[in-house]
Amino acid sequence: MSVDQITAEALRLSEKDRAGLASRLLGSLPPVAFDDDEGVGEARKRDAELDTDDSHAMTLRDLDARIEQCRQS
Repeated sequence: MSVDQITAEALRLSEKDRAGLASRLLGSLPPVAFDDDEGVGEARKRDAELDTDDSHAMTLRDLDARIEQCRQS
């Protein structure tokens, strides 16, 4: 059976069954992002920058306030 055929069959399932299937499929994948992922590299770079100079760091409360300000603008 091809992936397209499996997909077509899966889409015939109820929403609840599709959600269960999706959960099982996602659970079968490795939980860790790959090192060659650009997002992981960027996160590591920013983490290293904060280790050297945390003057640009902000608390979660400050971040939430900044987001709320942007939404109101």
